[in-house]
This record gives sequence, structure tokens and C-alpha cells, in this order.
Amino acid sequence: MAPCVNVSIDPAAQFVSDVRAGLCKKGQKELPSKYLYDPLGFALFEAITLLPEYGLTRADERLLRRHAKEMVGHVPSPALVSELGSGSGRKTRWILSALCECEPVAYYPIELSRAALDTCESELGDVGCVSIVGVEREYLDGLREVAALRGDGAGLLVLFLGSTIGNFDAGADARFLSEVRSVLAPGDGLLLGTDLLKKPERMLEAYDDPLGVTAAFNLNLLGRINRELDGEFDLRQFEHAARFNEATSSIEMHLRSKRRQVVHVRRGGFAATFAAGETIWTESSHKYTRREIAELAVACGFRVEAQWVDDEWPFAENLWVAV
Repeated sequence: MAPCVNVSIDPAAQFVSDVRAGLCKKGQKELPSKYLYDPLGFALFEAITLLPEYGLTRADERLLRRHAKEMVGHVPSPALVSELGSGSGRKTRWILSALCECEPVAYYPIELSRAALDTCESELGDVGCVSIVGVEREYLDGLREVAALRGDGAGLLVLFLGSTIGNFDAGADARFLSEVRSVLAPGDGLLLGTDLLKKPERMLEAYDDPLGVTAAFNLNLLGRINRELDGEFDLRQFEHAARFNEATSSIEMHLRSKRRQVVHVRRGGFAATFAAGETIWTESSHKYTRREIAELAVACGFRVEAQWVDDEWPFAENLWVAV
């Protein structure tokens, strides 16, 4: 089956609109973090997950590898499994393999990146009794589409692994998870990954590695604007910056202008002016406490069924059930 494509929104036009709005904004310039993940950005992020400083992905994988059978044992065998932002699908293998011990699984990874879906389908193609249908859509649009495929009384398990929920602005995480809940039926499950608060020095190392892979990942966003929107960013005149925002318990990624400059984006029909030291805010990664996770579940219409925490790199997998 061919992947589902949203024909009502032109992604290229949306990209132009978002870049114009973000770079012409008064005060703090910003760009949506989803645009970090073009094919090159996706490959660079996969490299980040292998860095010794970035313990998050390994913690995520350890929990899934060790506890997958226990995790799936907490929910009735779902007719459908969908994943928001599957990436390569490497971590998902453990959940799908555990589910396959009971019955065949229909798995629907949802991604904006066609390259990520292709990698996911290749990575998981050897898992027995799993049928994979990639959905090339925004998360909520894709999830609604998948939910509409199930028959009466059929269960749905949604996976939102890694720490993507932490990339939402304050309050936006709760709004998003409430919208996910609105798509689900009572008894459906959500397996949610959350990075936990730890010492700022340790967190900052994960987002500003000495090899400069994270810097390349961040700077590639400007390169993408150059390639796709005929921009004139000189990447040598910007630098990656990571900082801890104590008030929001989050790591922020910025791109800092090294000098005063004016950058034209021809396809957008605008020019952005930067002062020396001015930044573009490209991503936030909120770090949760266990109490905060429990309160978030209740506020969004779920109950916490179970939680697993990695000791080596504090990270939690949370199994929520829709009520």
C-alpha cells in the first residue's frame, strides 16, 4: 500500500511561510524544530544517537529491550500499532517482536520524512508477522487516519518513543497529548518516552558534543533554507549554541550570528537582519520529573499504567491508558 500523503497542504509553501514568520519575528527569532529533519538532518541525528555524550537513545533502547514483553503485557493485544515519529525504527523492533509472539501486527509509522519511512521499513522488514504501512503525514493527521482503519472494538497502541514530547513549548505538550487522547478510545494505550531532569552539565554535553555533530545538525537547517528556498546564509558566519533554561527545565538549541549581517531568502521574498550575537532558536528539549509526568497523564485524559526508568541515564518509558 502506498504511503498516505496530505494533499490539502503544500509542504513547500508551509516551509516558506514558517521560515518567513520565524526569521522576521520581532524579538527572539525562531524556526520550528521539525525542519531540522530533512534527509541530511535525519542522517546527522542518527549519528548523534551514537555519540557517547548522548545517552538518551541508549537509555530508551535499554528499557525497550529489557522490558518490551512486560510493556505489551499491560495492554490488550492491539489490532493496530502506530508510531509518531518512528525515525529508523531501530528501537521499535523490541515492541513489535514482543507483540508478534501473540499474533500478527499491523504497524503504521508516521513521519514527515520519506527518507525516515524508507529506513524504518528497511530496518524492520525482517521482523516476522509484521505488516508495515508508512504514513507520510503530520503526527495528528496520520494518527486520525490510522485510527479510522480499525474495526469496532479493535485496540490501538500508540508509540511516542525517544524524547520528542520534550520538544514542545511549555503547555503545548499537554495540548498535543490531549489531542492524541481525543483520537483514542478508552482502553487504548500510549507508550511515551520522556527524558528526565539531571545535572545541567551532563545534559549540555549531550547537545554540544566535542565532535561537532550536533552543531552540524543544527547548522544544516540554514543549509536547508539555502537549498530549498534559495537562501544566502553563510554557515561560517553562524555557530551552534546550547544552553540550559532553568525556568523551563529545558535545553535550548540556538544558532548565533557571529556578526551583523543581512540574509536574503529569495523564494520567501524577504531579508532577515541579524545583530552580532543574535540567535535563532531552533529547538527546546524539556526534561521532566516523575511527578510532572504523572500529573500530565491525568490532565490529558490518561491513567499511568506503568513506568520504567533507566538508572544509567535517567529516562522513563511511560505506559498510559486512555480513560
